[in-house]
Amino acid sequence: MKIVLLGYMGSGKSTIGASLARHLAMDFMDLDDYISQREGKSINEIFAQRGVIYFRKIEALCLRTLIAEPSDMVIALGGGTPVYGDNMNFLKETSKVTTCYLKLPIDILTQRLWESKATRPLISDINNIEELEEFIRKHLFERVFVYQGADHVVVSKNQSPKELVQVIAELLNQ
Repeated sequence: MKIVLLGYMGSGKSTIGASLARHLAMDFMDLDDYISQREGKSINEIFAQRGVIYFRKIEALCLRTLIAEPSDMVIALGGGTPVYGDNMNFLKETSKVTTCYLKLPIDILTQRLWESKATRPLISDINNIEELEEFIRKHLFERVFVYQGADHVVVSKNQSPKELVQVIAELLNQ
């Protein structure tokens, strides 16, 4: 079984994913970390040196590689992964894959991303928090229909990672 966490950047996919994997005694992989290891470069370096199209091609290839692994695993996707190419259709059509959309309010996403924008290539050049919020709103408007196609939608507000893991485990009957 593969449990795939998706959602906008800053939604906690990596943090929740690692904790959920421990809770379920499964392996965990962050797709961006896997890509970085495979390429020998940070995501920022890949974007800067090879561009977004190259990154999206490698991302789709790495996603398929992880899904093909025989072990049970929790996988945290990048925010754009399900939106590009046929990645979401691939996940939905693959047996033994369950997708969970981690949905957070825009104000929480904005605050989290403002604090970490230097490490995120898509938003590193944004100069003020109002501009960042508008960017997030626009992106979510474009992406939410794909995210909402997940098997489960987990709405988060102020729950701790531990509480969210419990919610997801209950949704999965684990």
